[in-house]
Parts: sequence; C-alpha cells; structure tokens
Amino acid sequence: MKHTAKLVVRSYELDSYNHVNNANYLNYLEYGRMEFLRAIGFDYEALVEAGYYLYVTRIDIRYKASARLFDELSIEVEPVKLGKVSGAFRQVIRNQRGEICAEADVSWGCVDHSGRPAKIPDAFLVDGLRP
Repeated sequence: MKHTAKLVVRSYELDSYNHVNNANYLNYLEYGRMEFLRAIGFDYEALVEAGYYLYVTRIDIRYKASARLFDELSIEVEPVKLGKVSGAFRQVIRNQRGEICAEADVSWGCVDHSGRPAKIPDAFLVDGLRP
C-alpha cells in the first residue's frame, strides 16, 4: 500500500539560500511515515505501551530539487520490506509541480524495552505494513 501525506513549507524551514534546509527533509520523511502508520490502523501508542519501539536504523536520501516557501509537498510512503524484526520504506517527496525534491530508502527495526532487537508482536502486523 502506498500512502501520501501533505504539508506546506514553513518559513522557519528555509536556509540562507531561501530553500528548505536539507535537514528538514528528515522531519518530512518522519511525518510521512507516521501518517502512513495512522492510515493503515497501526496502533503506535499501544506498541509503545507494550514496551516496543520502532527505530530508524538507516536513511539513504537523495536530494533532487529545491522546495521553497509555501510549496505544498506530497510525501509518498511505501513499504518495500518486512522481516521479523525490521523493515524498509521507500519515500518520495514531490512539490505541487510534480518535481521530485527528495527520494529516500528508510530502514527500521523493532526493539524491546531494553533496546534489544525484538520480533514485532503479531497483534501489530496490520494489513498495509507488508509490501
């Protein structure tokens, strides 16, 4: 399942060149992933209450075009891998003109309350999380 979240670029996200600072794309990607999880009915709060956490373990990001003030960005999220304790998403950020601003492959892992890798509890494996 592919999901698209939208947001509008805010002034405090710009750098001295008047375009979005590269570091802000990581926040945009995070926002898109959390909106994806909400859209598929993944209960992240219950996962945390059960003593499990999803950590980003790697982000491979490629910047393609600048985003500017008031651009409406679409953040596409698609699961591409799901293992017992980890997975991966492919994400694309586009502006309202359809230009790709950034592409990213994001790997994540599940850990338990002690920080050790842990199998994702079956109760949290909802449809849409699998590629």
